[in-house]
Amino acid sequence: MKSLYSKFAVTTILIMFFSGILSFLFTNMYYQNHLKKQNDLKMVKIAAEISGFLHSHEQINLNEYLEHLGSIGYQLYLTDGQGMNEFYGAEFRERELSKNAVNKVLNGKTYHGIIHFPHKTFVTGFFANELKNTVGVPIEYENKTYGLFLRPDIKLLFNEMHFMFGWLVAGMILISMIFVLISTKFLVNPISKLNKATKLIAEGDFGIQLSIHQKDEIGALAASFKKMASKLENVNEMRKEFISNISHDIQSPLSNIKGYIKLLKSRKLDNEEKHYLEVVESEVTRLSNLTKQLLLLSSIDSKKDLMDVKRFDVSEQIKTVIRQFQWNLSEKEVMMSYTLPETYVSGDPSLLYSVWENLLTNAIKYNVDNGEIDISLTESDSCFVITFRDTGIGMDEGEVKRIYDRFYRVDSSRTRAVEGTGLGLAIVYSIIEMHHGEIKVESKKERGTAFTIYLPKS
Repeated sequence: MKSLYSKFAVTTILIMFFSGILSFLFTNMYYQNHLKKQNDLKMVKIAAEISGFLHSHEQINLNEYLEHLGSIGYQLYLTDGQGMNEFYGAEFRERELSKNAVNKVLNGKTYHGIIHFPHKTFVTGFFANELKNTVGVPIEYENKTYGLFLRPDIKLLFNEMHFMFGWLVAGMILISMIFVLISTKFLVNPISKLNKATKLIAEGDFGIQLSIHQKDEIGALAASFKKMASKLENVNEMRKEFISNISHDIQSPLSNIKGYIKLLKSRKLDNEEKHYLEVVESEVTRLSNLTKQLLLLSSIDSKKDLMDVKRFDVSEQIKTVIRQFQWNLSEKEVMMSYTLPETYVSGDPSLLYSVWENLLTNAIKYNVDNGEIDISLTESDSCFVITFRDTGIGMDEGEVKRIYDRFYRVDSSRTRAVEGTGLGLAIVYSIIEMHHGEIKVESKKERGTAFTIYLPKS
């Protein structure tokens, strides 16, 4: 029961169910404490009238009269306490009655069985079809005393009402559940739309359209949400524009500086001056790489729907990247192995080239001397799987969670020793996302890292 719709619907139905139980318990309590006494007194009055009528009309046939009363809605029991026991009307479900009750009535007293009927939680005494749930009065007929016990025949008097109320309650419950499910759908639907819009914003899509026009708290929330999305979109556009402009503006003077450094290096300089120039050139190169990657990120962010998709051999492309960095591998004495069968994929070749380039440079930079790198390419029914595995410094769980953050670099103590900008994996993540793929990482500290790319075939 994860969705808000199911929680809301089930909660409402449970409230209805428990409300019904509580209502029944309170009704039963009201009957036991108030109505039962009134019902008993009413039946005693009827029994007394029957007794008085028989006493004053002894010419009436007793059996015929009691049979008539049984046929019009009463259950009766007549006894003389000496073996004569007659029942009239509908059958009692239980015929158990104490001798004390019979003797009490034969001695001229009234039996209040309805009042003293045991309290039962789920069956009110009014519906208990038992002989002890009756009232008893003495009657005189032909100079002989009898005990007459009676109660209303509920089935005969209220059978149709039972069915009517049964269907009424069942219909109310069924219709209520249907309306709860429908109304819950309408109530939760705007929240579902807001949830989808939140996911789109989290993925960088700020151009959301919310068709929520309610004039309540949810409508106010939707209006505020649209306003927030609009402001975020403006801020995001300003950020992209700023990065693009500043990167362009920085790149020009950097190119000039590099040119002048080359001129200076062509002159005769002492060793100390050469060292200074090499430091400056290294920092300019680092800054130049940073601006290039910032420009690439800005381009990716602003042209997600303008990819130049082609069908090409990705295995040959990865081999080209390996050849490009062969001298880095040799310099660090890293063993390179790969399994790259001929495989054609659909995607933007230049963008995917950046992916393999960044993954390989990371595998080299953060590897150990005499380490190993293995690249494999396989395919399943739905996607192509490319894995870059190294035996480098590895990462802990906290570092793995942040590797796609821009400017974040693993092992900060080595950031000056190891060249990099902290943007490579952010670029990789964005490009794979543009291709509707997925990237996963497995890493252990001092044991190495494996990046796995899943590119869909469709």
